[in-house]
Amino acid sequence: MKINNKTPARKFRASKNSNIEISHQADITLLPNEQITFLTENGAEFDFIRKDWGYYATPSINRRLRSFGFHTALVQNTKGHVYIFVIEQEKMQAFDTYCKNEDQTVLMWLDKISCDDSNN
Repeated sequence: MKINNKTPARKFRASKNSNIEISHQADITLLPNEQITFLTENGAEFDFIRKDWGYYATPSINRRLRSFGFHTALVQNTKGHVYIFVIEQEKMQAFDTYCKNEDQTVLMWLDKISCDDSNN
């Protein structure tokens, strides 16, 4: 793994009409089968894994992420761009406010897809 810290951090607006400022802190290069785990303040985990064919961009959406209290949504903006958002369960109201303010629409809640527990 290679980490390139951005000092100073690169700052930019989320969109032309947004007041949200993003702070780009680092670039990380992973080799195949390397993993980074992101942690929330309360210890919930989000894994990101490089494979030789691409990335596992999330842990299992309908199992592991849900067990950590995350909801996962397929979201679209007014330009038709589609994103996957992973939302902390206790911050759903903030997510709803964000979607309203940024004109984002939830197309589907991906964590609602059922799984067969006997195979997991």
